[in-house]
Amino acid sequence: MPKIIPFRAVRPTRDKVSLVAARSYESYSKKGRKFRMDRNPYSFLHIVNPGYKYQKEITGKKTFTLVRNRYQEFKEDNIFIQDEQPSFYIYKIIDRDDRVFCGLIGGASIFDYEDNRIKKHEDTLEDREELFKEYLDTVGFNAEAVLLTYPDNDAITAIINKVIEERAEYEFTSTTRDTHYLWVLNDPKSVATIQEAFAQMPQLYIADGHHRSSSSYLLAKEHQKNDPAYHEEATYNYFMSYFIPESHVQIYEFNRLVKDLNGLSKEEFLISLDTYFRIENRGVTTYKPSKKHHFSMYLDGEFYSLYLRKSNYNFENTLEALDTQILYKTILEPILGISDLRNDDRIAYAGGKKDMMYVKNVIDKGEYAVGFGMVPLTMDEIKTIADDGFTMPPKSTYIEPKLRSGITIYEF
Repeated sequence: MPKIIPFRAVRPTRDKVSLVAARSYESYSKKGRKFRMDRNPYSFLHIVNPGYKYQKEITGKKTFTLVRNRYQEFKEDNIFIQDEQPSFYIYKIIDRDDRVFCGLIGGASIFDYEDNRIKKHEDTLEDREELFKEYLDTVGFNAEAVLLTYPDNDAITAIINKVIEERAEYEFTSTTRDTHYLWVLNDPKSVATIQEAFAQMPQLYIADGHHRSSSSYLLAKEHQKNDPAYHEEATYNYFMSYFIPESHVQIYEFNRLVKDLNGLSKEEFLISLDTYFRIENRGVTTYKPSKKHHFSMYLDGEFYSLYLRKSNYNFENTLEALDTQILYKTILEPILGISDLRNDDRIAYAGGKKDMMYVKNVIDKGEYAVGFGMVPLTMDEIKTIADDGFTMPPKSTYIEPKLRSGITIYEF
């Protein structure tokens, strides 16, 4: 059953954590990154964007060694310290909407990943896996935890609730008005209780971080072959993860945006949709679906509701019943000619709080021709897809919480 371990995190000193912590590199615009780095010499962005030091844009594999160098400089300057004892780290976020996310940061086993005790629901790209594996091997650390879910557990919750009554090691509020807390947990009895509780679970599920986990697995297998002192408890046989109860996961939909109608006129396109959908013009009133198998569409300045004609569509398995798969099978591929959802530059995705008003705005600007919205998938759907051995279409879920980078770092 799943094995999780405490580890000796490298992390910022308490006085600098709010300055170090950063969102994921890709979430910033180029202008936004520069603005933050110009004004904050402690930002973790300086590590993952090492060319800034030389005012030069550096991309590709040549950046990996420079990332390692910037990281070592942060350690040499005592911006980062390493804990003396292996620990779990309780990480809590209260967002600006007062939603609470609380879980444990620790190490997940690549053997559990290999044996499908850590279950996946998304495909990964081989070239991206290999690139990130090489990155990890060069820099020697992981600063972004994989998000793993577990069924709510009374024993784990009791320990967490007791610990968070004490003063947090970290407490800071970000510019997005989310408040972050971190507690260090290394009491041997509590650690053992947590490990035993996880060992009794049949499996864990990846909510976010499929490429990070697969790359960590590939790196571990490579080290196992080449390490003359190999043993199962080697640090590279684990990857940093944020273990969060299923009740604390927030799932949003990813809306779809398509640049053109594949040579069809508006009227021809609507007629093509009629095969699988009952269509209603909602005019300029924003429409957001509230049920499975109902979709919203924005086209030529108007909103439409699309209700699936279930008599014309077969639910052959759990994958075929997913709304993201239905949209792909009935519209994106056969009508709009988009078969490669990952690499076709005619399609884009708007996740999280980029709702149908965002879709409307970018279409009205002429950037896209049509947009589609749906209700979010559920945790049960994600688990069922993973249990049945299927993988979802890309960008099926946008999942929160999103942890800040640079707060806990796992070295191997």
